[in-house]
Amino acid sequence: MKQANLGLGPWDVLSDGLAGLTGMQFGTVSIIIGILLLLLWIPIREKPGLATVLNALLVGAFANVTLAIVQSPGSAFLRSLWFVTGLILAGLGTVLYLGSQLGAGPRDGLMLGLSRRKGWSVSRTRTGLEVLVLILGWVLGGAVGIGTVIFALTIGPTIQFIASKAGQDLARQTVPS
Repeated sequence: MKQANLGLGPWDVLSDGLAGLTGMQFGTVSIIIGILLLLLWIPIREKPGLATVLNALLVGAFANVTLAIVQSPGSAFLRSLWFVTGLILAGLGTVLYLGSQLGAGPRDGLMLGLSRRKGWSVSRTRTGLEVLVLILGWVLGGAVGIGTVIFALTIGPTIQFIASKAGQDLARQTVPS
């Protein structure tokens, strides 16, 4: 989605803004944010699992590698196609790895924990988090575009829709002890 040049997802806007301020690589900042988010799990009683650790460390690492080798497509149509594909894959990937019940990633665990503790839908919780993070990332200088707004407003409903079609109730899943 970053290479589509239509705007980043809100968490990536935050990473982009902080990367610009610190001079660190985009993916490295994403890893640091993920680790810090795990501290927010303490009051909402989320439990980490294997996927939590892998997500926190590998998503940012893969972002650094991918951004170094994938070039932006030239046409607006292809950039739009990449963006929509990225949005759908983000929703599908979230549902697939959460369905494994091996632990949520830092951002998704925050979403699930807040959803459970507050009684909010996954869709509403994720959308609220995305909008809040979008504003923070924008204030810090992260790249915002039309895709950012679309992502912020649609990723929560996309995740909830895909989960419902897969027969998963994400708000009720827990990591086995």
